[in-house]
Amino acid sequence: MKTDKIRIAILGYGNIGCAAEAAIKAAPDMKLTGIHHHNDDINKIQADVVLLGTPTREVQHYAEKLLQKGISVIDSFDIHTQIYALRQSLKPIAEAHKAVSIISAGWDPGTDSMIRALLQAMAPNGITYTNFGPGRSMGHTVAAKAIKGVKDALSMTIPLGTGVHRRMVYVELEKNAKFSQVEKALLKDDYFAHDETHVIQVPSIKELNNVAHGVLLERYGVSGDTHNQRFEFKMEINNPALTAQIMTACARAAYRMCKHKHYGAFTLIEIPPIALLPGDEETNIKALV
Repeated sequence: MKTDKIRIAILGYGNIGCAAEAAIKAAPDMKLTGIHHHNDDINKIQADVVLLGTPTREVQHYAEKLLQKGISVIDSFDIHTQIYALRQSLKPIAEAHKAVSIISAGWDPGTDSMIRALLQAMAPNGITYTNFGPGRSMGHTVAAKAIKGVKDALSMTIPLGTGVHRRMVYVELEKNAKFSQVEKALLKDDYFAHDETHVIQVPSIKELNNVAHGVLLERYGVSGDTHNQRFEFKMEINNPALTAQIMTACARAAYRMCKHKHYGAFTLIEIPPIALLPGDEETNIKALV
């Protein structure tokens, strides 16, 4: 039986937006209706779901405007301490306008959050360490680029073990910018204030830049009264490609949720994994259980 394809638009065309274009075009049940830039007229967007490729600190602004038009939105908001507040803020708007917002739909936060939840279900008592990198953090890099006097930047995350990280931030300065002022402002930014951070001036970012990243999740815990349960999950990835792929899968889930009148704002751990996959859900269940 022929079914209509999900109409997807992209707002913001940086690393994530570019990767999202490829992911949408590869999806058998989607069609790309447009790529829009930050200064475009939102009223011209025609889509069932919009993928936000905007900087994290612009997500709420654009999400609210699109939700008010009844358009579902997917973002990769990555400030962990502010995720719940964003969810609570967007929830009543999405419900009022019969739309769905899936927030922080990347790999961390996002699919790693799902894995942490699963590991905790497997060993309810214990501790989980999330070790990022080594690799380029897109959110931290965008935050560094936004510092006054910075022409370009690269923020590398270096894992030190047991969930502790070092930030190596390379900056290419604007003409006449003072490194001491840039360094001071950057270290005060909430993205960097909580980790050991080193700021290094370089003549050119282009020679350093890459989009590789990764994570090692480790849980040490107890199942019932049985100790010494240890689980690991590891991946090495192209950061924007994976983030965009997860966002695209979440667009599918948001579309299905709207079809079932399940409106509101959700994090990825609230989404059934089967809803992320293309194809008939019953067929996928039979294949995967």
